[in-house]
Amino acid sequence: MPGDIFYAALPHREGKVSKIAKNEGPRINGAITSRTCRLIGVDGSQLGLFGVRDAQRIADEQNLDLVEIAPNAEPPVCKVMDYRKFKYEQDRKAKAARKKQVRVEVKEMKFRPKIDVGDYTTKKNHVMRFLKKGARVKVTIMFRGREMAHPEQGLNVLERLAEDLRPYATVEQQPKMEGRNMHMLVAPIKGAFDEKADEGDAESEKEN
Repeated sequence: MPGDIFYAALPHREGKVSKIAKNEGPRINGAITSRTCRLIGVDGSQLGLFGVRDAQRIADEQNLDLVEIAPNAEPPVCKVMDYRKFKYEQDRKAKAARKKQVRVEVKEMKFRPKIDVGDYTTKKNHVMRFLKKGARVKVTIMFRGREMAHPEQGLNVLERLAEDLRPYATVEQQPKMEGRNMHMLVAPIKGAFDEKADEGDAESEKEN
């Protein structure tokens, strides 16, 4: 039943009893309910069919745990191992994998359809900074009142921005009208800013 708790005795762990939730991991030691199992040794060798009590004795003699690794097999498959060490290694690998995952942040920059040159340049530079840091940017054109009658003005701003950003970003989501706003999503081109920085350094060396 969901939520059932098994109590797995770990005789070689200073007599302590571990509580292992059914959905938190495999059955170990005293929590194993089958009478027989196909036993795998600590070195991965196939030891054959054993009564669970005999298999548990083999694990106890090595100061290790008996772990049910394939409960749906017939009979279930159990392995002799140091379960705490195994769990530690699994948790460590999972933690390392999470660290390697790249978290892509999405920033937003808002424009007006009748934006002036100075404001456009300022906002474009903000978008560039976001892209340089690896973030995707949601560019939003906000329409007010009668501006809704001329969505092409907002589209012109987005197309102009996409063109200005072409060396640095790709358009992941084409301009799309949602309510009173028009959105476009841009993502940085990997290595684009590094290449531009290298070109800038080369130009500086030539001037010197």
